[in-house]
Order: sequence, then structure tokens, then C-alpha cells
Amino acid sequence: MNAGKEPEGLDAVRWPEVWQEHVATALLGTRRRGVPELAEAELAEDDPAARLLDQAGLLAVGRRAGFKPGSAEAVAPAPAEDAPPVPEAARDMLGTLLEGERVRLLPEWLTAVAELGYRVPARYLPELLDRGRADRAIRPLIARAAGRRGAWLALRNTDWAYLLTESEAAAEPVADWAHGNRGQRVAALTGARRADPAEARDLLLRTWPRESAPDRAAFLATFAHGLSPDDEEFLESALDDRGKDVRRRAADLLSLLPGTAYARRMAERARSLVRLSGTPARRHLTVTLPAEHDDAMARDGIPFHPAGSFDPAAARTGVRAAWLREILARAPLDTWPAHLGLSAAQAVALPVADDFARDVHLGWCRAAQREGSAEWARALLREGFIIDEAESPTGLLALLPEDDRAVEAAALLSAAEDHAHRLRLLSHIPAPWAGPLTEAVLTALSDALTDPDAPRVVSQLCRLADERLAPDAAPRVHALAAAHPTWPLAELADTLAYRRHMLRDLTPP
Repeated sequence: MNAGKEPEGLDAVRWPEVWQEHVATALLGTRRRGVPELAEAELAEDDPAARLLDQAGLLAVGRRAGFKPGSAEAVAPAPAEDAPPVPEAARDMLGTLLEGERVRLLPEWLTAVAELGYRVPARYLPELLDRGRADRAIRPLIARAAGRRGAWLALRNTDWAYLLTESEAAAEPVADWAHGNRGQRVAALTGARRADPAEARDLLLRTWPRESAPDRAAFLATFAHGLSPDDEEFLESALDDRGKDVRRRAADLLSLLPGTAYARRMAERARSLVRLSGTPARRHLTVTLPAEHDDAMARDGIPFHPAGSFDPAAARTGVRAAWLREILARAPLDTWPAHLGLSAAQAVALPVADDFARDVHLGWCRAAQREGSAEWARALLREGFIIDEAESPTGLLALLPEDDRAVEAAALLSAAEDHAHRLRLLSHIPAPWAGPLTEAVLTALSDALTDPDAPRVVSQLCRLADERLAPDAAPRVHALAAAHPTWPLAELADTLAYRRHMLRDLTPP
């Protein structure tokens, strides 16, 4: 409705005045003030209070009914879908999950839907898109399973616009790039970057000086699609942008491009901070922390890290070590074989002087994830890489070929020192826990069950395993539960059976 027009119905001219008279009577009470006369109200109420309420209701309805609806542009129909909807049994399972029963299994269900080439039924899309508003972690999963209609809906509701940068579905372009809302323009630019990155860059350059800083940052994020050395000049200029988020986005994108001036600057910084020392028989790495955070570092996207972010006793060292990690994370990994004369495995195996091994390895971990290097991931994992960071070893394992992930994760678990170490490690190992990792997890669970001092370990391990352990392990867990009748084991067995049923519904015979 067009809220800007006056109502043409019930006493339209005097409506505000009449309404205020009714409000005043309601505040003072009908005993102290009479009910206003309303000629249009043919009510047989004897009770003044009841008459006042009825007249107020009549006024409200009359005002709403008197609005003339405004004109609206026709909505383009939803595009045809490429993928079929999930089977009927799986559709019912989704309804059950969304109602709250075992909702924590929703990410696994969405992942399976996308991998099997299905899509979410249209009737569940609004509720699912609303869940993505509150839970960023499942947004990519929703985007993969929502189909073309999901992107179509996201264009029409700003609360769901997050899907436009996540979805691979083709989105309808805007007729005029200079107009349309941010979500529509991001969708159009994303599609253009996938089709012709150079043309998309030229399209953005036409309006770039007039865009707001939040819009510039949002548009720059689309350069992750089709990123190439041809984008270097534009991204370098964006390092001088007045918007902080724009500068950060440009630096992150440049760090993904090999052979650029940005890469050379980072490599030069990294070489000056980490050196090979010692004799051939006893080599080690020495670290020189950055002395200060200068303008050049700020321009290249290295955050300042205020001293208050660290323990006061180690604040100064902590700040400088954080700069070291950022530089190593952005320096190309091919810096190190040339600089140190060592392979990834040899470099990671070297001791690091002055207790800076954690900082050096964490920097290399982030660089490996940025470049997608399986070689560096395997080297860091095999050297017992630190596990007290959320990104480790989760991100490293994801870089390995699928067949190798379970093998490397099982080796890490088998080498763990004690129950607490295993739990910390497993908390960072994502699903699926399959193959050799299933065996290692069941061994760890059996060991904890025979340890009278580890009841909490059993509970915590079961809580992790119920979403990550391969559902095919259900019969073995049932057998363990029969031999050790405890609530956590019984609950784990039930959850694994439920997950096996959930996934079976997606693959009917």
C-alpha cells in the first residue's frame, strides 16, 4: 500500500483530529470524558468503554481501507531449475530438522543434498534463508542447495542478500548498472566476473568514484571470481582507498596473485625476518621481529594489532609477533625454497630460535591455506603442527586429497599424548571421520571407557563424534554401548543411526 496518500474513506479530512479525540478519551477514561460522536458509527453499545473501543476499531479499519494501492513493477518469474528436488522422504526429514529435532545435523544434510545434485524444495527456502541470516557458517551450504530460486528470492529480500555472493546459480542482471540495490548490483557484477572479468572490471570503474565505501568493499569482493594479474593495477590503486574495508579487501585479493609487486614486497619483508642459521649438522631458523608498524605495512593490509590485544607482560613482543605472522601469511610460499634452500618438509622440521616456532608455523599455515598448497599442509601436519588455533589443522586437512585426509588425521590422533590432547585435536578435525580416522576415534573411545578417571572424556568425545563420525560406525558403537551402558554412548549410537537413516533418504534405491 502507498502510505504516503491520505485515506479517502471514513471522515478522511478530520481523521487525525477524530483519532486524537478517541486517544484522549481512552487516556482519561470514559467516566471523566464522554465518548466522541462518530456519525458513521451505527453501534448499539450501551457501555461507553465498549463503544469507544468499537469506534476506534472502526476508525482504524476505515483508515486502512481508504488507502489507494500504489503501482508496482511486475516481478520477473523465478528461473527454471537445473537440479531436481530432493526425494519425498528427504523432504519430510528437512521439515523435521527445521522444526528443531536434531537441527545441528542440518549442515550435513545440506552438504549431502548439494553433493548428490539435488536442491531444497521451494516451500522450505524462506525458513532456510532466514536461518542463514543468523548462522554465517551454513550460508555457503544453503547457497549450494538452494538452487536458482534461492538466488531469485535473495534479490527480493535484503535480509537474504548474503546468498548473492555465495550462490553459483545464475542471477538476473540489472537493466542499468548505476541503479538497483546493492544486492542486485553485487549479483550482476558476480555474474559478469564469471563471464568476462575484464568487462566486469570496466563496468565497475565507470561508477567507482561515486560509490560509497561499503558498496566499494562489497563490489571488490566479487573480484575473487576470475581473479588474474590483469586486476593488479586496479587492486594496487585500491590500497590507497579512503575506506578501511576496501583497502583490506584489496590487500587480501593481491595476496592471492603470484608475481605481483605486492607479492614481491611481502617476500622481501619475510626474507628479512626469517633466516637459516647454524652449521650444516645443526641448522635452525632465527627470527627478527618487525621493529615497527610503518605506513607501507599499513597500506599492504598488515593490521596494527593494539598492545591491549595481548597479555601485558608480553604486549610489545606479542604485537610484533603478530606482525610477523601476518607478513609470513601473505608472503608467497615459493619464497622459502629459494631463500632457505630447503623443501617445505625440511623447512618446517627445523627448530626455531627464541620460542617463535608457533608464530612462524602459524604464518606458514595461513599461507598454505591462501595458496591451497597440499605440500605445505602435509609438512605442517606431519610435524605435529599446533592445534590451539581454530584454523588448524582443519584448514590444512582440507587442502589434502580426500583419500589422504583421514590417513593424516588418524596419524595425528594416534600420536596424541593423552586424552586431553586427543580431545583438543579432534575438536579441530572436521567431518567426516571416516576410514582410518574412524578406527582411530573408536580406539580413543575404547581407551577412555576403560579409564576410570576419564568419564568426562567419554562424554566430550561422544558429543564431538555424534556429528562427525561416519554413520556406518553405528553398529560398532551400539556394541560398545551394550558392553559399557552409559548415557553418552547410547545417545551417540542413536544419533549415528538417525544420521544413517537421514542420508539413506537422500539416496533411494
